Amino acid sequence: MKPCEEEGPGAAAGGDPWKECMEVAVQLARRAGQIIKKALTEEKHVSTKTSAADLVTETDNFVENVIISALKEKFPSHRFIGEESTAAGSKCVLTDSPTWIIDPIDGTCNFVHRFPTVAVSIGFAVNQELEFGVIYHCTEERLYTGRRGQGAFCNEKRLQVSKETDKSKALILTEIGPKRDPETLKLFLGNMESLLKAKVHGIRVIGSSTLALCHLASGAADAYYQFGLHCWDLAAATVIIREAGGIVIDTSV
Repeated sequence: MKPCEEEGPGAAAGGDPWKECMEVAVQLARRAGQIIKKALTEEKHVSTKTSAADLVTETDNFVENVIISALKEKFPSHRFIGEESTAAGSKCVLTDSPTWIIDPIDGTCNFVHRFPTVAVSIGFAVNQELEFGVIYHCTEERLYTGRRGQGAFCNEKRLQVSKETDKSKALILTEIGPKRDPETLKLFLGNMESLLKAKVHGIRVIGSSTLALCHLASGAADAYYQFGLHCWDLAAATVIIREAGGIVIDTSV
């Protein structure tokens, strides 16, 4: 199959076979962002998933359905991995087929508490290789994009990671995941202690892994680490980080 040709004429315009796909992703991220921004201050129905700190709302499910339904209509042969559909029992399998990897609301706990650091994340992979990522910061209307081999941008301004290599001059980002068992807490607190003993400038936790990585791509922080992330937490942001000159490492491999 030629990339987007069977999905519509002109899809491979300009020599980029996934240009149309990325344009659609940008449109849907903005659309989803407006839904989330409106719902942020409204009453919410909140449920839990794997733990009392792993939250989901009706808006998470609604936004994911809006995005996937629109993509299925436009690109019926593509595959989809979404955070909420996976949590509901759908298989999370990455094949060589064009695959959309979606986190409808990254920062759901923030969203529940009306804390405005929330984002929509849409990644796209072909042959198990990430092609582009789109992340939309809903409340600040910042659109982060990365296209393999073409750079990373925030509202069309090119991004570049920090060049800092001295830990004692670094600002580090991390997250507190939903697991709160003694072993996980010991690991988290131990890492924090090690960094503080290394006399880093500071450690920040903002409640959204995708936006933390966007800050990293922007050069506003120098490193990010986290354990237990899922593909929807990383897919879009990984492209943006790499295209901004950074590296992404899986220490479990």
